Amino acid sequence: MIKLFRRISKYLHDVRLELKKVNWPTRREFVVFTGIVLGSVLVIGLFFWGLDNVFLALLQLVIRR
Repeated sequence: MIKLFRRISKYLHDVRLELKKVNWPTRREFVVFTGIVLGSVLVIGLFFWGLDNVFLALLQLVIRR
């Protein structure tokens, strides 16, 4: 049981050391990158919503005949 706690402690220590090596983005970079991601998700979502509506309209035309 003590070995388990030592292993967990070593793991957390190593994680902490690795996180110190990370090149964290500045606040401005974070805001810009977040905006890009949200904008991309919005555009792609609207594209697939439109595509879905087109396919639905075509399917309704086929079914009504």
